[in-house]
Formats: sequence, C-alpha cells, structure tokens
Amino acid sequence: MSRRTPALIAAAVLLPLALTACSTSESTGSRSKPAAPAENDGFPYTVTNCGVTTTYKAPPKRVVTMNQHVTEIMLELGLAKSLVGTAYLDDKVLPKYAEDYASVPVIAKEYPSYEQVLATNPDFVYGGYSSAFTAGDGRSREAFKKSGIETRLNTESCAKADTPMETLYEEIREVGRTFGITDRAEAWIKRAKADNAATAEKLADLKPVSVFVYDSGDKTAFTAGGKGIGNELIKRAGGANVFADLDKSFGDASWENVVARKPEAIVIYDYGSTTVAQKKKRLLTDPALADVPAIKNKRFAVMPLSDAVLGVRVPAAVDKLAAQLHPAATTS
Repeated sequence: MSRRTPALIAAAVLLPLALTACSTSESTGSRSKPAAPAENDGFPYTVTNCGVTTTYKAPPKRVVTMNQHVTEIMLELGLAKSLVGTAYLDDKVLPKYAEDYASVPVIAKEYPSYEQVLATNPDFVYGGYSSAFTAGDGRSREAFKKSGIETRLNTESCAKADTPMETLYEEIREVGRTFGITDRAEAWIKRAKADNAATAEKLADLKPVSVFVYDSGDKTAFTAGGKGIGNELIKRAGGANVFADLDKSFGDASWENVVARKPEAIVIYDYGSTTVAQKKKRLLTDPALADVPAIKNKRFAVMPLSDAVLGVRVPAAVDKLAAQLHPAATTS
C-alpha cells in the first residue's frame, strides 16, 4: 500500500454499485492574492495553502522537498539552486531533470525525520502528500513553523473541488509567486494548456473507454476515485473512470464492484517494489475477474505513479495515456 493511504483515505471503503457522483464546485484547497503581472512581482506576498496562511517578505532560499512530484515542480521552474535537500521518489525523475536532481542532497530514501530536515537549515519545506507533514512523526507544519520554517503542501491533498487541472495551474502559479518567478510559472501554464488542447483535438468525438485503475491491493483494490488529477487525466485521455463516483482521490473498492462495472481497460500504476508484470499476473490469474472485458481482452495501459499526481508531468501524461487507450486516433 502506498504512503498516500493514511493521508488520503480515512478507511477502506467498499463501494456500492450505485454511488452518488461528486459535484463540481469552483472552490479549491488553495487560495492566494491575485498574482500580479510579471513586471510587478514583489513582496510581501500572502497565500493561504491548505488552511495555512503565510506572508513571504522574500523568496525562500533554502528548500527541502518531500515527494517526487513537488521536487519536479521545483526543477521544472528552474529552482534547483534553491534546494538543499530532497526525499522520497516514487520512480526515476525525468531524464531532463537528472542533472539538476543529482546536484541536490538526498537526505532520506523515504520520509526524513524532523531532525534530518532541520540539519539542512531550511527556510521552506514543500510536501507532496499530507503524510509528508504527519504530526505523529514530528513533521507537522506547526512544528516547522515553530522552528521558523515555512511550509507548503501540494494542493491535491486538500482541494475540495473536482477541478484538478485548474488546481494544477494554481499550484504552479502560487509556487511561482512564492519564489518571485511568475514569468516562468505562467509560461509553463501556457504550454500546458496548449498541450492539453492538442490532445483534446485528437480525441474529439471519440467514445470514452471505461477504465479501472489498479494501484495496488489484494483483498480489495486500491484505485483512483473521482477527485484528484488521476481521474481528470483519464477523462482528458479519452477514458471514463468506473470509480469516478468515489469522492476522494484514492480509495479501496471491492473486487465484486470491479466485476460489476465491467471496465474495458485497466490502467496500472507503476511504482514501488511490485512490478507491472506482477500486477498483471495477479489480475489475469484471479478467477473472479475472468469475465471482466479488460481481462478477457488483456487490455492494459501503464502509467508511472509520478505521472498521475498533481505535478508538471500531467499534460504529457494525458497524451501518453490517450495513445494507449486510443492508438488509432493518436498515431500520426
């Protein structure tokens, strides 16, 4: 089970066959003062992130990142020199980040202790999942604040609305404002919107493929729900998540419900010590799943976990998944 489990779900939920679909709202988990035009970027800058309001008088200079997707946000925005420590990869960083990543001290393979973080003398800690700031492990945001260290939590962990692509754009925008690099952030957002539009054009008028996401699990299936960027990614790639009515980013589903919802394709999240081949074998050899269309047709798509969380990989990941779900339509 992934480290996301304690942070994103309170308990395993066995989904009924008919669940109430989550409603769309315009609210998100992170709100800031409107970003000023690039030529007027300045401080102080005040932002409320996942319930914590912070005023920055200047950009942070010594940053520790915990979780891969926020590390890659920093690297994409050209902030490698601000990083004094990093921790917790799900898989390999993208090749274009490899050189910059190699220049950053890895302070722990998984989550560092509070003392390990303090040893880097940071002024800012950026966490990807709520578990990065687990109070029981001594790494709460309040504890860092008492030590004079500001924090940020990736907003997928606290966003309240099913508007994840806009949440991604806002995440990049707020990080850009925090570090005084609005131009870079807005340039990335512009490119991302163009990439998303290009993929949408290729998939216009195609019938969505029903998709079940298999993250992990044996007694139950740990899967992608209707909240979060994972579900958005499936929709934009020409799929329809069969558990979109699960009102969270990740959660447990019964295998009986997997069978009942008859997915046409299965998206496997690739990360950790369990290989894609092992996950496929588990699915293909389960007699209870034999009549599932995706199993009968051996129709699988594979995504690195780092593609399916709120980070800079998402626009390209949409296109890559679309190519797996609709190869005829996306082959140039």
